[in-house]
Amino acid sequence: MSPWDSLVDAALASLAARRLLFNTRLIALAPPPAASGTFGGPGPWDRATVEVRLDRASLQQWLTINGEASIQEDEVNQKLILFSGNDYMCLSSHPAIREAAVKAAQEYGMGPRGSSLICGYTTYHKLVEESLAELQKKEDCLLCPTGFSANTAVMTALGSISSLLAVGRKPAEDERIAIFSDALNHASTIDGIRLVERQQEAVAFVYKHRDMSHLDLLLSSCSMGKKVVVTDSLFSMDGDFAPLSELVKLRKKYGFLLVVDDAHGTLVCGDNGGGAPELFGCENDIDICVGSLSKAAGCQGGFIACSTRWKRLILSRGRSFIFSTALPVPVVASVHAAIYVAKKERWRRSVIWEHLQYFASLTKLDITSPIISIVVGSEETVLKAHSHLLRSGFLVQPIRPPVVPPNSCRLRITLSAAHSSDDIKRLVDALTPWLQFKHAEQSDAAASKL
Repeated sequence: MSPWDSLVDAALASLAARRLLFNTRLIALAPPPAASGTFGGPGPWDRATVEVRLDRASLQQWLTINGEASIQEDEVNQKLILFSGNDYMCLSSHPAIREAAVKAAQEYGMGPRGSSLICGYTTYHKLVEESLAELQKKEDCLLCPTGFSANTAVMTALGSISSLLAVGRKPAEDERIAIFSDALNHASTIDGIRLVERQQEAVAFVYKHRDMSHLDLLLSSCSMGKKVVVTDSLFSMDGDFAPLSELVKLRKKYGFLLVVDDAHGTLVCGDNGGGAPELFGCENDIDICVGSLSKAAGCQGGFIACSTRWKRLILSRGRSFIFSTALPVPVVASVHAAIYVAKKERWRRSVIWEHLQYFASLTKLDITSPIISIVVGSEETVLKAHSHLLRSGFLVQPIRPPVVPPNSCRLRITLSAAHSSDDIKRLVDALTPWLQFKHAEQSDAAASKL
């Protein structure tokens, strides 16, 4: 048994002694029918996920921001190609997902409404948890209303260990949890860490983005016994992967708990869609894997794949899970179907990665994921680029402060299974004036390594 398993068991024993160890109450529903047909290639429903129109008011608002006072009638009716969504696998409109949601809604409406600890946890929720645990190669899984709530629930449950073991007093600093967080982690992780810091249950250490030397230094300098490292697997605003293989080496050296947020990797990465942990071959070395069902699954929700003991602690001490209403049954039914389709229609993953290679070949950019970040600098520059892309037939959202630091505004491009090679070629042509910024950025990065 690992030291962390012993800590969790002690925390669970403390909760049990105080009658605060919670369990979900399973509401039995007839199991969902098997998902309907899968397909060997894209259908018209896929294209619908990337073809959009902005209404006149919205388009006028954006062009006004960009300093353009008027729009033409043909621009109002123009069909735009969306290159900003997170529906990488284009499952949100798949016939099997639609049918699963419709059947569940006809049978149960929204289902029992309440938190999972009261009446919101059903046979459907349990089946999805089992499917996700299998996908992530974990013993168990906890389904959450959102990916945000999943991350904050993990952090608050982690922090609670120090309070539970301190028995009725505030834990001393050396009894608290030391949490080492990548500088570019998602806001949900950061907010969760801030909460447990405020409650004097943890101490946070922020290491430079993907900098394993800095993390090693921080770990070696920390005398606290309970160490946790948390990182996004695929960073949503930069499109780069965490160095998971190097993190695993440090885990073996220091014995910390490794928590990975795989929101943008789940279903997209790995031969089976197991995410970045599968892609890097380190599934067994990650203790807790958080994921999203609102992105590649095309539905809604989040999950925490972990051991059964960790699940029991999180559902008893993860406040954002405890005090949230469970996902509606039709949503959970659609998730169940999405996982099935993602396993069967493996071509979707292949198309995404082929698109990545094609984009790289056209632009000569060093990109590693379907998230492509074109940093252009000032807000004025990125808004002009956004306006140009709108008029060129593309919806690419400009990313500005406070999401990113000042003077690092960017165009965040995402590739999906529904895009065509022609879409990508035309987008690259429209991006030409701004690609020089990305080339300069990569040249500076390469020079800094010399």
